[in-house]
Amino acid sequence: MGLSPPAPLLLGLLLLQGVVRPLWGDLVFIPSVIRMSGPAVSASLVGGTEDVTVSLALLQDAEGLLPVPSCGVLSNETGDWSLTVTPRVDSLEVTVRLKRDLQWCASNETDSFSESPCIVQTLLVSASHNSSCLAHLLIQVEIYANSSLAHNASENVTVIPNQVYQPLGPCPCNLTAGACDVRCCCDQECSSTLTELFREACFTGVFGGDVNPAFDRLCSAPPAPGVPDWSPLLCVQSPLANSPFLGYFHRGSASSRQRTSVDVYLHTDVKDVSDFGYKQGDPIMTVDKAYFTIPQVSLAGQCLHSAPVAFLQNFDVRCATHLEVYQERDDIVNVKIKNGAIGGIVTPKVIYEEATDLDKFITSTETLLSNGSAPRNVNVEEHYLFRWNNNTITEINVKILRAEINAHHKGIISQRFTVKFLSYNSGNEKESSGNPGYQLSKPIRALNTNRMNNVTTLHLWQSAGRGLCTSATFKPILFGENALSGCLLEVGLHENCTQLRENAVELLGSLIQATHVATRGNSDYRDLGDGWLEIIRADAPDTGADPSVSSMNGFCPDIPAQLSIRILISDAGAVEGITQQEILGVETRFSSVSWQFQCGLTCEEKPDLAPLSASVQFIKIPAQLPRPLTRFQINFTEYDCNRNEVCWPQLLYPVTQYYQGEPCSQCVAKGLLLVSFFILAVFLSDPWTRMCKAWS
Repeated sequence: MGLSPPAPLLLGLLLLQGVVRPLWGDLVFIPSVIRMSGPAVSASLVGGTEDVTVSLALLQDAEGLLPVPSCGVLSNETGDWSLTVTPRVDSLEVTVRLKRDLQWCASNETDSFSESPCIVQTLLVSASHNSSCLAHLLIQVEIYANSSLAHNASENVTVIPNQVYQPLGPCPCNLTAGACDVRCCCDQECSSTLTELFREACFTGVFGGDVNPAFDRLCSAPPAPGVPDWSPLLCVQSPLANSPFLGYFHRGSASSRQRTSVDVYLHTDVKDVSDFGYKQGDPIMTVDKAYFTIPQVSLAGQCLHSAPVAFLQNFDVRCATHLEVYQERDDIVNVKIKNGAIGGIVTPKVIYEEATDLDKFITSTETLLSNGSAPRNVNVEEHYLFRWNNNTITEINVKILRAEINAHHKGIISQRFTVKFLSYNSGNEKESSGNPGYQLSKPIRALNTNRMNNVTTLHLWQSAGRGLCTSATFKPILFGENALSGCLLEVGLHENCTQLRENAVELLGSLIQATHVATRGNSDYRDLGDGWLEIIRADAPDTGADPSVSSMNGFCPDIPAQLSIRILISDAGAVEGITQQEILGVETRFSSVSWQFQCGLTCEEKPDLAPLSASVQFIKIPAQLPRPLTRFQINFTEYDCNRNEVCWPQLLYPVTQYYQGEPCSQCVAKGLLLVSFFILAVFLSDPWTRMCKAWS
């Protein structure tokens, strides 16, 4: 059944308004005209509603004209429609309802989302008194099969796919559900006839979801007009699945969150090349085709519990974890690692030790006593030593430091994980910090000639627990990295000042137990003449008798509280284009302060805390005097690279003396290769082709 044209429908409404005359009070329907798209509608009859009769009639229009309504036949049921009148305060609520179920509407059509309406009728609700019409309500019914009320609500939960592996919005311009959006060519709700109306004006780009045209930098895409002739030489080889536009992602395999650190399976697109030997930086593999993982710290400072171990890359990290969420790692003894040869397997050799002082590893502890609760073991330190030969792993030694705690222990545990790679024939000698010069972030090599067990490095404090000096651990001083560390010393109200100075000097001196420091990163510990410098100790504190002022309780002057370590370094030449740095001298200096016991309203017999600190500063001095400026550099400052953003003298930076990343021979070879590519591009360019044709 077709819809009534707008003009005849308006004429019919005017006819109704002309016929209806208020004969009984001032009655009116609010609203007076309703467009019905669902199974029920309601309106209010306001005015003098006493002795008023409401009836429903189905109007059949003839040639677009509505007939004159008649209130002589009163009925509240007309065909498929029912009328319900509910009294309200000073009004009547009139409800017109469809008695049939709307599912039959969808069953009549092969396509439940048809574009034509299912029911098109005109209903008239009349209010009369003694067969005299007082008010009318015109209802235009237009119900589609795809109405939300025409289908039963599904109890299935909508599963939103992972956006990384499954496109969530492949058609961003599809903004209206159940309807066709104009100019949105990817809208599946648009029929072919509707799409033909705006196919030439579809939304382009990301908003329209039109990413079928290939990226203009892809080698598989045809060259765009106006691009240079050498553009095809710099194209990108990439599949269309990796398109950067919205809604298209690379489809990969996702790993479960419940997998442990040593049971993270590889993706299907990752190749295991460990059978042909490891290269530096390759992940170490297990026989189960999984990464061998150890917790590591990311660049953002977050602890990653499933980070793969890279071949020939050492690290020393610390991770803090709450004991409430702490999960024990799988036993390393059961892990079998591929050694880098076909069929080769290495089983780690594990040694367990018990930790004695829990304050070094667990902070803010609270123990909830529970009867019958069994203790549990936690790993506080794990040290891995890999022996390697060429591109294979020959041996793995693991040392695990465990601590036994209560099952209901609360707090934060600090764990340490170290990985070190040593050559199979290196023995037990200490690792070098460079060859020959020091490398950045390598430990400073030190030597103590007054003891049998020689100290091999200088240290700083690494606080743990409450930050007390008695529970602090040591960390090595790394070359080229300025650092500051400290700890807290417990001091009583009646502390002996002499004893306090001796304790402070002993704690600060424990950081610098060495007498000599290596000039180079590979100085031999067995030969004192192989580049060893004696540490200069300036202004050593005097722990002698106290001055007279020290007789006061809670006050001690001249307490050594800070240790300053200054290390002079310089460039000592280059090996294969790489700058070598060495140490020229090390000086230690103490700074003293006056300590006073801090009291509140009353001085209680509780120990106070005195802070001790140590700082390291690297000072670089030139090994030789800088070159004097030429007259050209003095007069023409725009060519000075230190004063301008554009540095023309370093236009060919890789082949100049300023570049020290690679040997000069390699830079020249790579430069000649680039020149040959440039010449080849010139010969293949369009102007050269035209010149050749003109000459021929």
